[in-house]
Formats: sequence, C-alpha cells, structure tokens
Amino acid sequence: MSPIGNTLISARWLITASANGVRAIEHAAVIFDEAGTITAVGTAADLVGDENIANRIDLPNHLLAPGLINAHCHAAMSLLRGAADDLPLHRWLQERIWPMEGELVDEAFVQTGTQLAAVEMLLGGTTTCVDMYFYSRAAGRAFLSVGMRGVLALPVIDVPSRYASDADAYITTGLLVRDEFADEPLLSFALAPHAPYTISDATFTRVLAFANELGLPVHTHLQETAQEVTDAIAQTGERPTARLARLGALGPDFFAAHGVHLNDEDIATLARYGSSVVHCPSSNLKLASGLAPVAQLLAAGINVGLGTDGAASNNRLDMFEEMRLAALIGKVQANDASVVNAAQAFTMATQGGARATGLANVTGSLEAGKAADMIAVSLNSPGMTPLFDPVSHFVYAASRADVSDVWVAGVQRVKDSALTGAAAHSMSELAPSIRSISERVATLRK
Repeated sequence: MSPIGNTLISARWLITASANGVRAIEHAAVIFDEAGTITAVGTAADLVGDENIANRIDLPNHLLAPGLINAHCHAAMSLLRGAADDLPLHRWLQERIWPMEGELVDEAFVQTGTQLAAVEMLLGGTTTCVDMYFYSRAAGRAFLSVGMRGVLALPVIDVPSRYASDADAYITTGLLVRDEFADEPLLSFALAPHAPYTISDATFTRVLAFANELGLPVHTHLQETAQEVTDAIAQTGERPTARLARLGALGPDFFAAHGVHLNDEDIATLARYGSSVVHCPSSNLKLASGLAPVAQLLAAGINVGLGTDGAASNNRLDMFEEMRLAALIGKVQANDASVVNAAQAFTMATQGGARATGLANVTGSLEAGKAADMIAVSLNSPGMTPLFDPVSHFVYAASRADVSDVWVAGVQRVKDSALTGAAAHSMSELAPSIRSISERVATLRK
C-alpha cells in the first residue's frame, strides 16, 4: 500500500539524470506524495522542515538514484536460463530456442517466467522492464502481481504460433491486451514487430498504421548480427535500417534493440529520424554477435537505452552489469577511455530507457512531477569504500547486491534487500511451477 501522507527520504547522496545532464546532490532528500509522485528534490537541509511530512526514512550511508530501466527483455525466458548456452544467435534460435518455445510456451509459462524475472529485476534495482514476448496478458498480470512497472511490447511476427495464427491475429490479440490494461498506471504498451527478417513490408505497414492511430511506440530487433545484414541486402537490395526508413517506421517513437551492425549511414539515418537504440552488451557478447558502436551512436546524438535481453541469452537480468559493460566496451571499441563516461552510462540505464519507451515524463529521473521510482544503494561494503565521485561509484563499483531498497510509484517493493508485500511470497508460490517447467526443459534438451 502507498504510505498515507507525504514521505521524505534522505540519503548521503542522490544522483539523477535529466535534460540538463547528470547531477549528484550531497546530503539529499526526496519528497513524494500519497499518489507516489515526487513533489520535491534537493538538499535535506532545505526539505526537512516541510510541515506536510508524515513519513520519514533516513538512509545516512546510502545513495539514492532513479530505478533502472531494462529497455529490452524477454522476461518469461528466465525459465530457459542456461538451456541453450554457447551457441551463435541463429543456431541458438533455430536449434534450441524456437523448438523449446514451440513445446513449452503458453500463458502459464509466461506468467511464471515473467514473475520470476520481475522478482530478480526488482531485487537488483530495476523498476521498469520493456517485455517483448508472447502472451502479453499473462506478462501484464505478472508485473502487476509484484508491483513492477512494465512496458508490454506486443509481439507481431509473420510466423504462426500457439499464441497467434498470423500477423493480423498477433496485432488483434495484442491490442485486446492493451484495452484490458488501459487503466493500469504501472503498464504501458508498444507494438513490437519482431525483426525486419521476420516481418514483411505489408505487416510492417499495418503495424505502423495502428501505432500512428493509437500513439504507440514501435520496438523491434535491428541488425543484431552481420548475417542479418548480408541476407537483407541479398534478398531486398537494402540494409534493414534503410528499409525501415523507406517504410516510414523510423521516428522519435521508434526504438531498436541491439543495433550491433550499424554502419555510418545507418547511424546517420537513425539520428536524422530521432530514433533510439537499446544496447544489450551482455547478450551481444555471449552470442558473439559483436559490439554495438555505442560511442558513435552517442556522438551522433542518438538516444541510447540499455537492456539485458532475455535470460536465455544472458543468464542474468542485471542492469548494473549492463551499465558497467556498456561503458567499458564503448571505451575499448573507440580506443578512447574518455568516451561512454560514467554520466553517459548512468543516463543510458535510466533516462535513456525512459526516452526510448515514451516514459520520459513518468520515470527515469528523480524530478518533481515524476513517479517515485527509485532505488537506494548501500555504501557500507568494502567494495564501495572510499567514495570520491558518486556517479563513478554507481557505474563502476556498485552491483545489484548493493541495492537495499526499491520504490515503484512510491510503494516500497524492496526493504533491507528483501521483497515486501505480495512480491515477498512470489518465490515460494512459484516454486512448483518452476520445478515442473524445468523438468520439461531438461527433457527437451536431451
């Protein structure tokens, strides 16, 4: 339940990202109201005298930050964690993942897997997840069951499945889910054509018509592997990014996952249309897909968010790891230690994801008028000592194990590193379903 009356949380440090850049406030405080909306951010000295404060939380050796935003995930695939390791993307998909999904994926699988993923993410400081997967209704219920913010990226693909028989059925089914959850403040929506290589021009055009009519963002995988680009040129004579531009898909409401094999022309095109890219470094490394040109994307003015991808291709839904990797890989790739700096990596994990998903007015930073989606990171461990620069510490030193407290829309979902409320019962309730599904996965892997 939301606290009654205004709540003030004070901390040793606060970091936030906004249109004006990243700033750190020492001896800081945040005030939010009963609706879970931030009303004030500043120094504790300036805010503690507010007479309307009914609840006070003092975190004297902690750092407050916006909740992290996982801008590309297939949450239910947490149930396939470790089931298809050490394979390149197309073999991983065609030989392991797609056959297993064909046998396993239904509403029960998605609800269980998404709830498991949501618990993992909340404990690790992620408060918002963009989920592109089948059975979006079940995913929506799972996010709501633990009180996490979810962006349901409603899948569309020109391949029949148990979920939908054809592209029109995918669209219709997805939009019914949107209608059902339209009044849920923690859920928002995007249309998600899977990838240029699985979607025809006609289907893309249909998706875009609905997206424009309903004001929904569009999310897809884009140029994740070199083979994808080679095949596209051979089949259509166009690079995938050029094809999407021709179809009218690109724009400020378009965000692409991966973008590993973007050349200078692709980057210039995405920048011209104001589109976003979601960088998924761990998944791209594990599948040997390559290294996305993050420094070039940022230099071109492209908004970049971060994502874990699914646990089947990452094994961890850990946004602290993605943030740190994004900075380190960006430096090595550019042969320049000054690029993809700590402030840029922090922004990608917070405000960058919010901008990509159309939630920049709701979350992604600690500012008056936005939701109180925030996390507290303990500074008590040896690995967090000493502290000279809180932004650097957050990106390069902190881990998800340092997350002590998590709030979503002002409701505390993690306290002293433990789940609270309904989420606290999730793992014990999920155990029988996880065990049953795991046994089926093990049989399919033989």
